[in-house]
Amino acid sequence: METKHDNLNPQQSLELIATMINQVKGNMLNGSFYFLLWGWVITFCNMGMYYFFKYTEYQNYAPMVWTLCIPAWIITLIYSSRQEKKAGIVTHLDRISMWLWIGLAITILPSWIFGEQTNWMVNAIVLMPVGMATFLSGIIIRFRPLILGGITFWIAGTLCYLVGPIEQYLVGAIAMVFGYLVPGYMLKKSNQ
Repeated sequence: METKHDNLNPQQSLELIATMINQVKGNMLNGSFYFLLWGWVITFCNMGMYYFFKYTEYQNYAPMVWTLCIPAWIITLIYSSRQEKKAGIVTHLDRISMWLWIGLAITILPSWIFGEQTNWMVNAIVLMPVGMATFLSGIIIRFRPLILGGITFWIAGTLCYLVGPIEQYLVGAIAMVFGYLVPGYMLKKSNQ
């Protein structure tokens, strides 16, 4: 099966490779939306949990703050569908990145479903795989702030095991600010 790229000279081959790499990077740079959306949602949820447990007598209602993730998922699905249509070209690295984040969602979902069984120490469980996905996304697009964001999540995830159950929500919120929000805004700025 022949394609129009079978007879490229070395210079054309290099240009094609450079174009493909730039396309992947461009598609992924548009991902700042996800880091900002989820950074704000999860920061708010962590602060809500901290508030309920620390300052109210309604601790039983605290986990309800996580229902904010439901509209965030709906927004994510709609936005990603529109972005995919708009991008036109979906590369192999785009698919790897997509499945990396879908795999992350599947990995961390049980920690939210069974949060009560872990005394709601969700951040201690979740931040480590979030760090891995963020770190790898930074590697894929060669964006140092995301790499550092991933490292921030690993450090924060470890720290969550060392602090009390209530303080781990503060650690989680701070991790979101420096792991998602700061890199997300930097990514957005670099894409303008």
